[in-house]
Amino acid sequence: MHDIKQVRDAAGEFGTGLKRRGLEPASANILALDKDRRGAQTALQEMLQRRNEASRLVGAAKKSGGDASDLIAEVQSLKQRIADTENQERALAAQLTSILECLPNLPSPDAPDGADESDNVEVRLVGEKPSFNFAPKEHFDLGENLGLMDFEYAARLSGSRFVVLKGALARMERALASFMLDIHTEEHGYAEVAPPVLVREEALYNTGQLPKFSEDLFRTEDDYYLIPTAEVPLTNIHAGQILDESDLPVRVTAWTPCFRSEAGAAGRDTRGMLRQHQFNKVEMVSLTHPDQSDAELERMTACAEEILKRLGVHYRVMALCAGDMGFGARKAYDIEAWLPGQDMYREISSCSTCGDFQARRMKARFRPAGSKGSQFVHTLNGSGLAVGRTLIAVLENYQQDDGSIVIPEALRPYMGGKSQIGPTAT
Repeated sequence: MHDIKQVRDAAGEFGTGLKRRGLEPASANILALDKDRRGAQTALQEMLQRRNEASRLVGAAKKSGGDASDLIAEVQSLKQRIADTENQERALAAQLTSILECLPNLPSPDAPDGADESDNVEVRLVGEKPSFNFAPKEHFDLGENLGLMDFEYAARLSGSRFVVLKGALARMERALASFMLDIHTEEHGYAEVAPPVLVREEALYNTGQLPKFSEDLFRTEDDYYLIPTAEVPLTNIHAGQILDESDLPVRVTAWTPCFRSEAGAAGRDTRGMLRQHQFNKVEMVSLTHPDQSDAELERMTACAEEILKRLGVHYRVMALCAGDMGFGARKAYDIEAWLPGQDMYREISSCSTCGDFQARRMKARFRPAGSKGSQFVHTLNGSGLAVGRTLIAVLENYQQDDGSIVIPEALRPYMGGKSQIGPTAT
């Protein structure tokens, strides 16, 4: 959520930020509404003061036996005008809020300019692409040939964009999540949380999914929402609170199912596990001092990268351009794993700093040491990693000519010591 004071004080900068996002400048409209709202507030305050003064004079006139009829008529007139002005001010405030809450965060000055993913900037390549003496298969062919990945069964149960994993692949998905959580909690300093996956509307508003992206969410009949990411419950963990500066940074992680309607993804990645309505993800969230949020983004991204390094999966890190960043982000990196079956890089994690954009919505503050006042925290979130996509990366990078899958050494302790998943079908 944007601070209206920011728009007043730096309207040109605000408009430039929106333009970098590919949006039309909205400063003039916002400032006009704000001027009308503040005018209504001023008029309301003046009328309230006059009503109180007139009411006092009515009492004095009655006490002295004078004629108070004109004053009484004025008070009655003011009563109606006050009600009308209150309604006007509320309507203007609601109109102003409806504009501000649907505008994305402004990009950081060091975020690359650009309109879409083709303008993202490669930051680094890590590892090397595997070489094969055969044509590598995509993950769904590998999984189906193993008899351990069943899309038809899932379709009978739930429809498209679902999968049933069986046997060793079901265990590998669980192993990957446990591996990620162990690294993040034991080595990276994140506290594990097991949050609800059903949340109220307010929680999604606070993190920016509502009201703009309601079509991407699954909603129950009693007005709960299934979380699209654990970012939602984890970021809200200190909503409405004032932390001590010594409490920062707060670092939490969770492994949860996530649910997305994929309303804007018709026709994209319809085969396989890349884009599903239900998937599992390990999420990292940080709440930091404003001075530390940029450094925390680099740290968080490195934590996500470490998972791929230990799994031996080649990847690249991309700095997202202003036009391709998520709604709440001011700066973001995508980590893209190499998928030999697709012969391309695919996103496996996105790490973002949101500045105080989410904190303003959820009223999450901290009190600097020695100060009576408070400031908004900065929030960050990142996948550490998307578990299903990591499973895809392991399958495609570790596939063998006979259709078997070598289990990465880092995962073997979580797989009962097994080193390979052998084919059960051809």
